[in-house]
Amino acid sequence: MIEINATLIAQVLNFLILVVLLRVLAYKPVSRLLEQRSKKIQDSIDKAEADQKAAEETLVQYKAKLADANVKAQEIVEKAEKVARDEHDAAVLATKKEIEQMKATAAEDIQREREKIAAQLRGEVVSLSLAAAGKVISKNIDNKENERLINDFINSLDKEKLGDLSC
Repeated sequence: MIEINATLIAQVLNFLILVVLLRVLAYKPVSRLLEQRSKKIQDSIDKAEADQKAAEETLVQYKAKLADANVKAQEIVEKAEKVARDEHDAAVLATKKEIEQMKATAAEDIQREREKIAAQLRGEVVSLSLAAAGKVISKNIDNKENERLINDFINSLDKEKLGDLSC
């Protein structure tokens, strides 16, 4: 059996004192140190998760902004193309109007020239008719002779005075 003597009591008392001292001096600081370390690791993990979540949110925002920027860029390109088409159409329309105006001006010029030439031709025909009438009157002969004189006169007319017009 176990004998209880002073050595055993001293050993048990030493053991209890050692346990109390180790608990006070070693276990509590080590336990606190491990607890702090665990808390620090957990905080780092929480922070990393929060950072990852923030990064994912930022990525989603950037993707949304990029998609929005692409849409806006496409709208700008389409608007620029529409403006270019409108300007091209306006330039074509202006050119067509200018061509029509030039045609109208040319037609007016041609009409004026025709009228001018017709007036000159009328003047020449009148003067030629007067000259022919003067010859007919000066010879005062019969109708047959008058017709012959007029036909001779007409045949003798210079083609440059009449142009390609037939009498």
